[in-house]
Amino acid sequence: MTPAPSKSARHPGGHAPGTKRNAFSFPQLAAALPGALRKLGPRQMWHSPVMFIVETGAALTTALAIAEPLLGGGRASGTAPVPPSFTAAIAAWLWLTVIFANLAESVAEGRGKAQAASLRKTRTSTMAHRLDTYSPARDGAATGVPATDVPSSELRLGDVVVVAAGELIPGDGEIIWGIASVNESAITGESAPVIRESGGDRSAVTGGTQVLSDRIVVRMTSQPGESLVDRMIRLVEGASRQKTPNEIALNILLAALSIIFVVVVLSLDPIAGYSGAAVSVPVLVALLVCLIPTTIGALLSAIGIAGMDRLVQRNVLAMSGRAVEAAGDVTTLLLDKTGTITYGNRQASEFVPVGGHSLAELVRAAALASLSDSTPEGKSIVDLARQQGFEAAGSADGEAVPFTAQTRMSGIDHADGARIRKGAGSAITAWLDANGGMDDGVRQEMDQVMERIGRTGGTPLVVAARPAAGRGSVLGIVHLKDVVKDGLVERFAELRAMGIRTVMITGDNPLTARAIAAEAGVDDFLAEATPEDKMRLIRREQEGGNLVAMTGDGTNDAPALAQADVGVAMNTGTSAAKEAGNMVDLDSDPTKLIDIVRIGKQLLITRGALTTFSIANDVAKYFAIIPAMFAAVFPGLAALNLMQLHSPASAILSAVIFNAIIIVLLIPLALRGVKYRPASAARILNRNLLIYGIGGVIAPFIGIKLIDLLVMLIPGF
Repeated sequence: MTPAPSKSARHPGGHAPGTKRNAFSFPQLAAALPGALRKLGPRQMWHSPVMFIVETGAALTTALAIAEPLLGGGRASGTAPVPPSFTAAIAAWLWLTVIFANLAESVAEGRGKAQAASLRKTRTSTMAHRLDTYSPARDGAATGVPATDVPSSELRLGDVVVVAAGELIPGDGEIIWGIASVNESAITGESAPVIRESGGDRSAVTGGTQVLSDRIVVRMTSQPGESLVDRMIRLVEGASRQKTPNEIALNILLAALSIIFVVVVLSLDPIAGYSGAAVSVPVLVALLVCLIPTTIGALLSAIGIAGMDRLVQRNVLAMSGRAVEAAGDVTTLLLDKTGTITYGNRQASEFVPVGGHSLAELVRAAALASLSDSTPEGKSIVDLARQQGFEAAGSADGEAVPFTAQTRMSGIDHADGARIRKGAGSAITAWLDANGGMDDGVRQEMDQVMERIGRTGGTPLVVAARPAAGRGSVLGIVHLKDVVKDGLVERFAELRAMGIRTVMITGDNPLTARAIAAEAGVDDFLAEATPEDKMRLIRREQEGGNLVAMTGDGTNDAPALAQADVGVAMNTGTSAAKEAGNMVDLDSDPTKLIDIVRIGKQLLITRGALTTFSIANDVAKYFAIIPAMFAAVFPGLAALNLMQLHSPASAILSAVIFNAIIIVLLIPLALRGVKYRPASAARILNRNLLIYGIGGVIAPFIGIKLIDLLVMLIPGF
């Protein structure tokens, strides 16, 4: 497996992941304003029941403001008259409330459109050399095979193209022949080229990237308009963003609260009439708008869009918003050892003969068994053997047995019937047992060497041979070394503080897995894992009520990626893996799963915090409006006028103005997200209640009072 692109890659929007962008600037506001005005149509407003009610109230008060001069003025609020401009002022601020709500969504969408424009620049139409016929077994490199030059837009699923050095890859596909250095900076922003080759888990290529060296044959895996870039454009523009289950549930809750308050407010008019207090329709509308949770209703969509935007900034394509939310609720994290916990460049460092066999015999057998092993480990064994005198020319006189995830072995079958195998200890032992068994003394010596290597965190690979006639024997052990990445111990400690259990998955033996797990600080491990083992582990965790996330890049990872609640496929992986997962990491950095979990949690916490704030600040607005409405008839209610507001009219107008302005003030927080700190659910809840609950009560008292002081300066108020 080739090293993943570094984490310094820049996302398609041109900003390095994690860099801060201005969440709400005047140019953004000006650019988003036309979109906010276009969203005023009832068909679009209906998607947000709370803001639809506000818009209905704005339309009603506007009609009353126009009619009042013709009808001789408005009614009073309580026994105090209201200024002639009162209804018009209420109507104006209600319209501003609706526009500010749409503005929040438009600003969030505008950030996505800027990224989409950048992405479109990478979607270059180019000429493709489509092969008329192609057979991997017969044509191989496709040299001399008839080809037709066609625009990339005419390529279809399954078409085979040949791409030479200096040419752009015309569409998403999978290399079926060749190896090449590819420049993926147009997609990932990473300047360093990467190696892509056929026959492994790094065979996928993305349209718009450039082949820098060599020549490859690529089979198209997507239709025109369905490439990874096309899907990402639709995602960041919001065209494919659907509301998540939690978002839908919150919308239903807000709609229910709004209906309850509509009934309450409508009942106030006959109660007020019975009590002798004349309450005007604009006052009732203002009361309704201030009591329903308009703040979270206005910001809910922007929070969801911004959450997806943060994911895109990390170069991750989510197939659905459900996956992002699920990431925030993950309790079990499955991480591959190689390339995630360790650097993934395990290298052969030592040959250890056993059973009386010579070092030269072991070196030759290990090299022959690794010639057909295309993994980095297999290549490193051949390299080390060459350093110790092995000559490959003329040595491989037999049929190669390639390495597979199922057999966990590679080798060679000689023409005279002799066989050599190299692989995991359990796989080699099972192979020998199925072919006559092995000497107990050699088995014991082999186990001791494997245990010694495993305790040091290394990986032992066993080399065995079986002659044409007779029992096989173990020739020795190959010691592979791997290195745990820096800083993972601290990151896993953070995950533990979040309540997330980490499980390392590896094909290594249990001793090696235990040593690496202890060094990295993970909570558990699954050794000698097969695709079936991964599936069983995921299902067991899910049956226990846990949400599971995992990463993968190979076809053998596809079942587990599909079963996991959050399956993150590497962009460089196979098509099967990308189709099975619900996220694709364009940088192919497996450690990014940790960042995805943090983004999901930040989305949920932001939504919860602003919901808490929205409901809490309704309390303060209640103390502003209710006393103002009835204090003249019921003098005892004057005690509830804690803010000592100037007049009923100024109190009501101040509450409505604050209700609109607070939406604008909270847009940056909705876009940036509430800062997430690893903590238990109880601590996060307490912090939200303390900051956004109490803050949501205090802020309106201060804001409404300050606005009231300004309203007092207006003649008539």
